[in-house]
Amino acid sequence: MYNGEKLNPKQFVATAIEEIKAQVGNDTVVLGLSGGVDSTVTALLISKAIGNNLVCIFVDHGLLRKNEFEDVLESYKGMGLNVVGVRAADRFFAACKGIVDPELKRKAIGKTFIDIFAEEARKVQDAKWLAQGTIWPDIAESHSDKGTIKSHHNVGGLPEDLKFGLVEPLKYLYKFEVREVGEELGLDKYFLGRHPFPGPGLGVRCLEELTPERIHILQEADAVFINALRAEGLYDKIWQAAVVLLPVRSTGIKNGARTYENVVALRAVNSVDAVTAEVVHLPMDFLIKVSEEIIAKVDGVNRVVYDCSPKPPATIEWE
Repeated sequence: MYNGEKLNPKQFVATAIEEIKAQVGNDTVVLGLSGGVDSTVTALLISKAIGNNLVCIFVDHGLLRKNEFEDVLESYKGMGLNVVGVRAADRFFAACKGIVDPELKRKAIGKTFIDIFAEEARKVQDAKWLAQGTIWPDIAESHSDKGTIKSHHNVGGLPEDLKFGLVEPLKYLYKFEVREVGEELGLDKYFLGRHPFPGPGLGVRCLEELTPERIHILQEADAVFINALRAEGLYDKIWQAAVVLLPVRSTGIKNGARTYENVVALRAVNSVDAVTAEVVHLPMDFLIKVSEEIIAKVDGVNRVVYDCSPKPPATIEWE
């Protein structure tokens, strides 16, 4: 909770706007958009405070959901935000080449993101501040008293020579509080209701090495699952849903012939603060239907499993 008390969204917005104005004055602020709730609410909040002095940068690292780069850019057009889109998938795949370890993978993705973002930010004239959609669970997982659980590139990953001051108006909030602030700011229900999506994107849902081919398989399987959840009216009843491409292949049969292809895991959880999460008991007939559709439509997949592990001991993401 904000300052240990129940959040008052209206009061928070008013206070945050004044604090941002006092912090940055008439300087230009650059912000890294991800297309998710946290960065979008941050953008709207800062825009309320300084208007056109905010420049948003949306980097396509090639690890977004299917068609997400184009869809998100289109959605931002109606919000009055100044958004620059940057395609950089090749650089991310090159940076992650040969990396299998989850923590090293996160760090490679984070460093590449920061490098590209810094390059773009330096192109913005008179930019002196960097805004981030950091929230409290990002900080808690990166600096646990028992060591790092998962590195978040927006926590302690900025190079010292970036020479920008930091603006992080949401850093003491949990996800549900961020949504309350977004609602107060008039954020469209489409964005408010979007499931959390990790900064490294599908990179932490693709176990083993990241390649364009493996990410393509994951994007296609993910699209089937998410579309099915929406079609069945289940999406808004779930806090976060995901598909994970496993480093496992299995024997199967397609069109009467033997296959030896990939296995994907479906995951759906409910949570309030991302600190703990419980598994959603999706109907078995729905899971079977989704499994059949993924296997039929996604080349390279012949088996689908469901992850029923709560957090803890498992984390919500697999990496």
